[in-house]
Amino acid sequence: MVRLTADLIWKSPHFFNAIKERELDLRGNKIPVIENLGATEDQFDTIDLSDNEIVKLENMPYLNRLGTLIVNNNRITRINPNIGEYLPKLHTLVLTNNRLVNLVEIDPLSSLPKLQFLSLLDNSITKKPNYRLYVIHKLKSLRVLDFKKVKAKERAESEHLFSSKEVEEEAKRESVKTFTPGEVPNIPEVAEEQQAPKVVAPTPEQIIAIKAAIVNSQTLEEVARLEKALNSGQLPADLKILDDTGSNSVKEQDDDMATDSQNEAEPNNLEQKDNEATPMEQE
Repeated sequence: MVRLTADLIWKSPHFFNAIKERELDLRGNKIPVIENLGATEDQFDTIDLSDNEIVKLENMPYLNRLGTLIVNNNRITRINPNIGEYLPKLHTLVLTNNRLVNLVEIDPLSSLPKLQFLSLLDNSITKKPNYRLYVIHKLKSLRVLDFKKVKAKERAESEHLFSSKEVEEEAKRESVKTFTPGEVPNIPEVAEEQQAPKVVAPTPEQIIAIKAAIVNSQTLEEVARLEKALNSGQLPADLKILDDTGSNSVKEQDDDMATDSQNEAEPNNLEQKDNEATPMEQE
């Protein structure tokens, strides 16, 4: 990871973009935290922080000139509730492909008095019920959401749907409860540990079974897997079947050995019978 230092800001590309605005390019530096933007001395209309590893949209200095902030392809989960105090003229905000999940997480954007263009595409929040109407309701000055123009009909519908504070709060609660496809649930580490397969020490019979299974294995991968279990002295739960298979293999081998012994013994018995029958023939 790279710190966003004053030196990095001074060395990064800055130019007049296609719409003749002065832009600072800070893309693809693996920046985890926004800091030291005061070093820009408020000389830029656009700052591009896309393709980094920013988690929180906060720690912004007062930038009266900044009109466009691009932070797509980051890991943003939180927005400073008072962001509007530091970016009073921000009219365009690109948050495409971040990690905003619940409706309540975009409430801080209502503090941006001049926000007109907003993109939240590829965030889990876009899959929540009434997502678009909620955002339109919260951001009164918004003209374009997710590259689609906000229509007067949508504005009226959003005001009707969220006509009371109680309905708005209920929508926020439902947003938190609702699981959406593609959303990664926050599973405690303890649960992950409980889901991990348990290992048990093998019995002498199981060790014999593993050795037999190694002999009968048909692939190198299976041999390596069984040898690893044998050397570690721990038998994973998914190898329990080897106990039955291995035992059967050993039993079959014992039966084969016993059968071979009997077959070897039978000629001797025949020879003895022939010897016993010889005197009778002589008589």
